[in-house]
Amino acid sequence: MSTAPAMSPSDRPVAEVLDRASGPRRDEVDVLLRLHAEVSGESPVVWADRIVGFGEYEYRYDSGRSGRSPELAFAPGPTKHTIYLANDFAERWPELLDRLGPHRSSKVCLYLTRLTNVDLGVLRELLERSLAETRAA
Repeated sequence: MSTAPAMSPSDRPVAEVLDRASGPRRDEVDVLLRLHAEVSGESPVVWADRIVGFGEYEYRYDSGRSGRSPELAFAPGPTKHTIYLANDFAERWPELLDRLGPHRSSKVCLYLTRLTNVDLGVLRELLERSLAETRAA
């Protein structure tokens, strides 16, 4: 049994994770891959066997807990795309989410069922803001 942290990079081929999406969503995953790579300037790496991450940073909480995480990341899936952004992004950037198109959000996740009705320029801006915050911290 491995003792590696759950959130760590792996040698798993990126294509295997991308292929979790099928049909029209599979083509959309290629769009997300290009967008994340352009914004980050980094190559994709699989994290936690299901997340495609770009770049890496180390964090440490006041509690002493620490770890590593990708600077930008997304997880393709059979029914939705999950995009990982800065903490509380929905509360801090509501004007962007109002212009994004159909989505759901949580504390750090943006959920997109399809990219067809999403404004990719707004999505790029969300990624850029999230990356800037991560790198500044």
